[in-house]
Amino acid sequence: MRTYGCQMNVHDSERLSGLLEDAGYQRAAEDATPDVVVFNTCAVRENADNRLYGNLGHLRPVKDSHPGMQIAVGGCLAQKDRGEIVRRAPWVDIVFGTHNIGSLPTLLERSRVQREAQVEIQESLETFPSTLPTRRESAYAAWVSISVGCNNTCTFCIVPALRGKEKDRRPGDVLAEIRALVAEGAIEVTLLGQNVNAYGSEFGDREAFSKLLRACGEIEGLERVRFTSPHPRDFTDDVIAAMAETPNVMPQLHMPLQSGSSRVLKAMRRSYRQERFLGIVDKVRAAMPDAAITTDIIVGFPGETEEDFAETLHVVREARFAQAYTFQYSKRPGTPAATMEGQLPKEVVQERYERLVELQNAISWEENKKLVGREVEVLVAEGEGRKDGDRRRMSGRAPDNRLVHFGVDDEALASLRPGDTAAVEVTYAAPHHLVADSGVRRVRRTRAGDAWAVRNGREPQAPGVLLGMPKVGAPAPEPAAAAGGCCDA
Repeated sequence: MRTYGCQMNVHDSERLSGLLEDAGYQRAAEDATPDVVVFNTCAVRENADNRLYGNLGHLRPVKDSHPGMQIAVGGCLAQKDRGEIVRRAPWVDIVFGTHNIGSLPTLLERSRVQREAQVEIQESLETFPSTLPTRRESAYAAWVSISVGCNNTCTFCIVPALRGKEKDRRPGDVLAEIRALVAEGAIEVTLLGQNVNAYGSEFGDREAFSKLLRACGEIEGLERVRFTSPHPRDFTDDVIAAMAETPNVMPQLHMPLQSGSSRVLKAMRRSYRQERFLGIVDKVRAAMPDAAITTDIIVGFPGETEEDFAETLHVVREARFAQAYTFQYSKRPGTPAATMEGQLPKEVVQERYERLVELQNAISWEENKKLVGREVEVLVAEGEGRKDGDRRRMSGRAPDNRLVHFGVDDEALASLRPGDTAAVEVTYAAPHHLVADSGVRRVRRTRAGDAWAVRNGREPQAPGVLLGMPKVGAPAPEPAAAAGGCCDA
């Protein structure tokens, strides 16, 4: 399973994994060639096509030498390109869209029996994804989808055309899923939606999202609640109050800015202006002084002038984001912005992008330095620190979602598991992470750590069937500054 794009795609891949596991598929061994390879694609940026077709090209000789191997392509790019994928890569067996991920096992079987490619794209949601089987990739933290689709018409964004109109789950269904996850050991959930704070519009409750946050606060055993991504247009005072007054809602907010220029925001069809955005930031900081605020920013939107870009830099300086996921404008066929006048030369966009990244890195570093000497409780994570083994460290997330690498002695190394928490003192700050090398002050073993241990065979468990995630191809990793959300809500 190779996943590109946003958290919604990651969660969809968990559903696809669960579907295939439920159909009897098993994880391929690391040194084995898989029988089935699934690409769950993104279509937000221009290089998405190149990444997919490059990987498909790498896989063709593997398939040629392994008769019976099947390749499936799903997700946003599949919804957009449809039959074009099979035309350009005729060795692909299945193409399915964003609205019918539940069809994958059937399509695999049909293609196998009929010995021909199956292309099935639905125009509207077939089954709400949360009703499908799931193979969660984490034992201690979980994604929970509260809505799918988007009702906005941002001129740069193709997601509404591919994901459809917003559809909301009923609050009782969302809360029932969260309770079930907590019963299985999860202590952190992230509520997902293309525009989470518009939640409730389908059933006519403008305060549904703030009520949902408060209801999460009443779930025993749920320690951390996050959400992504809200739209500034719909960010209301009741949501800020719910965040501040609900203890397990974390002091963290990811809210896409896109541009600091009100003129550009109008051209983007973003229904807020600079003053409105900064006003929300001020209210959040007044209610939660230690909140870490992150954002998405697009550089080089058609018609952006140097004066417009200066307004973006102004907002970055005023808002003092903990991080900003910065993107160079990517022309997407089918969006209004793709045919706008004033498309900027690559060298102009690149130069502005580099200035923005330099400024934001400096601010991130300054903000992180303020935390040196402070004690934070880290939820120990799996795979967050690539050099942990070499440096005798473990890694995890602070309540404000900052990444913390912390030193461990033999006792802590033996007792801490992903899902447990460690109280540590920050000793060093870098722009994109914190370091705590003065030793672990306290360890708290949790139900989530127990769940991780059971899943990984550290304690007795019933035998199970797991779907594998074989690595296919070698796409270059995106820069750290451009690793943000998918739909740029």
